[in-house]
Amino acid sequence: MTKVDAPSPVWASPQRSFAHRVEFVRTHTALAPVPLVPEISVHQATELTPLWHATAADLSGWDESPFWAFPWAGGQALARLLLDSPSTVRGLSVLDFGTGGGVVAIAAARAGATRTFAWDLDPYCDAAVRLNAEANGVALDFRCGSPLGEDASGVDLVLAGDVFYERRLARDFLAWSRRLAARGCRVLAGDPGRIYSPAEGVAEIARYEVPTTTEIEDRSRMRTRVLEILP
Repeated sequence: MTKVDAPSPVWASPQRSFAHRVEFVRTHTALAPVPLVPEISVHQATELTPLWHATAADLSGWDESPFWAFPWAGGQALARLLLDSPSTVRGLSVLDFGTGGGVVAIAAARAGATRTFAWDLDPYCDAAVRLNAEANGVALDFRCGSPLGEDASGVDLVLAGDVFYERRLARDFLAWSRRLAARGCRVLAGDPGRIYSPAEGVAEIARYEVPTTTEIEDRSRMRTRVLEILP
């Protein structure tokens, strides 16, 4: 999960260098297995409050929510599907929308995607994704920004871990996804039942009980679907 509906920033944070952001991620997280996808380990916050305060201080004037530091339920479900059914991505060019810490993008690369573009607006995601990709022995192409509205030419499959938690984001993502689906690009989204989850125009292709933490959710396990967005 991450913010993706704000104006696109410049490549690097105006306040901190890339080297600083890498060190920040290393200092405030620990490399640990993803609960539903233990084959993948990523840098995760061990305690929510200290990281939140540290991020707020480091990103004054920017989105200070460290979404990149947690394996959200939607992304875990989507990553599990890709590793269990590698034919979903094998040989394809993949775009991971709102990549956060890169769990879904890493799963796509591990499952055989030919190239994986990991998109996010948060400049700290660049550092987290690169560290996590290195830890899992894969190569990812990080893009700082939002692909919403772009034609995504050359992309065969769009993946989105958790995007239905804000009205505007859900609306814009679904409109864009349906345009892509109409031209033959498949779009899959993880959905733990967020408030703006679509009620129609989707097909459920998998369902999981995903372990999570009450530091970021209201329960310790979430029933999470993987949805295909239809044209």
